[in-house]
Amino acid sequence: MSTAIIIPTFRRPDGLMAALESALAQSRPADEIIVVDNSPEGGAREAIEALGAATVRYVHEAEPGVANARNTALAATDCRYIAFLDDDEIAQPNWLEALKVTAERLDAQVVFGPLQAQAPRASGLRLHLLNRLYSREGAASDELLGKPFGCGNSLVDRAAFDLPQTPFPRHLNETGGEDDMFFAMLEQQGARFAWSAGAGAIECVDPSRANWRYLLSRSFSFGQGPSQHCANKARPDWAGVAKWMLVGLAQFAIFAPLAVVTSLFSPRLSAGFIDKSAQAAGKIFWQDRFAPRFYGSSALG
Repeated sequence: MSTAIIIPTFRRPDGLMAALESALAQSRPADEIIVVDNSPEGGAREAIEALGAATVRYVHEAEPGVANARNTALAATDCRYIAFLDDDEIAQPNWLEALKVTAERLDAQVVFGPLQAQAPRASGLRLHLLNRLYSREGAASDELLGKPFGCGNSLVDRAAFDLPQTPFPRHLNETGGEDDMFFAMLEQQGARFAWSAGAGAIECVDPSRANWRYLLSRSFSFGQGPSQHCANKARPDWAGVAKWMLVGLAQFAIFAPLAVVTSLFSPRLSAGFIDKSAQAAGKIFWQDRFAPRFYGSSALG
C-alpha cells in the first residue's frame, strides 16, 4: 500500500528544508515525497535538486493559491495513502508509522496527529492565543473522532473516496478553509476520522504569523466558516446564515466582556475569550469582502 508525503511550500526555504529532513528521517519511509512549490518564480527548485534525494520529487505550481498547491500535489502522485505535512511543520521520526498503525487498527480512512506550536518570541497573553490557534491537542491514546481537523499532519486513504479532479475548492485559494471543505466532502462519503496520539509534529510559527493582527484575523476567519458554509451551498441556506449571525451576536456580547475581565488575572482564560470573540465577529461579518486573505496572490507582496 503505497504512501506519499505531500509538502506544499511558498517562499519558506528554511521551513521547507526542516520539514523535508523530518520526512526523510521517518521510521517507516514514504514511497515518495512530493514538494509542490507554489511561488511563481519556483524558488525552491534549486534546493530540492541539490538535496539529491531519490524519493523527493519537485513539482512547480506557478499559480499561487493554497487549494492550487494541494490539488497539484494530489494529481502528481498515484499513491494510495496521502500524508499531508506543511512547510512549517517538523514531524517526529515515528510520525508516518503512527498514522498508518492508527488507520489500520481503527479502520479509519482519515487520521490526524497532534501539533505543538513553537514561537520563541511570543509570550504572555499572545502566546496563549497562539497556542490555541496553532497547537492541536487531543486524547493521550488513539481514538475515533466525531469531526476532522485541518490538513497539516494528517493521513488520507484516497482509495476509500471518489475524489473529483480538483478536490480542494479553488475559490478558497486566498482565504484558506479549503481543507475544511475537503474533509466535509470526505465525511459525506462516509469517512471515519481518527486521532493518532503518537503521530506528533511541531508547528513552527514565524514572527509574521505571531503578531496580534494576524492572530485575530485567523480567529475571525475561523468564525466566518459556519455562516459562509450556509451561504455558499448550491441553494443558499439563508435561515442558517441568520441563525449563525444571531449566535455570533450572542457570543460576542458574552465573550468580549469576559476577555477584558479575565485579562486582569488569567492570560490563559483571556486568550480563550479573545479567540471566541473574534470568531463570533466572523459569524456576523461573514461576507467575502471581510474575509482575511492569507494565501495566493494576496501573499505575493
